[in-house]
Amino acid sequence: MTFQTRVNVEPAIGVPGDFASANPTANVLAGEGALVAGAAGVTIAAFAWIQADGQTVLNAPASGNTAAPDGFVHRELQALIANLYDETSMVIPGGYMVSLFAAGDFYAVSSTAATRGQKVFASTTDGSVSTGAAGATIAGAVETPFYVASTGAAGETIKISTWDHR
Repeated sequence: MTFQTRVNVEPAIGVPGDFASANPTANVLAGEGALVAGAAGVTIAAFAWIQADGQTVLNAPASGNTAAPDGFVHRELQALIANLYDETSMVIPGGYMVSLFAAGDFYAVSSTAATRGQKVFASTTDGSVSTGAAGATIAGAVETPFYVASTGAAGETIKISTWDHR
């Protein structure tokens, strides 16, 4: 376990995967206990796809699927620190319940610089977030219904939203 290496003057804007506002949210409709993480787990604060069996959720689409992701994986403290020496985890273990949200405002980390009003794209490899112009083609990513709601540099926590389109 490592020691604390810095102290922030201001608190963090938010934790990736958390709600970023009190605006309405919409879960992806599924039966009770229907959505579970695939064998390798599902990363929180990333996009995910429901697989062909209608139950398994992964951070990548099924082979050949080019559709937008089914939802954003919300942080509900369902990740598990399985290794005694790990400090944190943002992975929901295989077989655990997953909450997917089709709409709402969330904190996320973008791999690209984000400007308010840009569209949010999901990596088809791992569900990670990147940003770009609406209708743009980004290699290895698909456009989502989410927009960037706060500006940030690559690697910083930003807000993404289905409600705020400016």
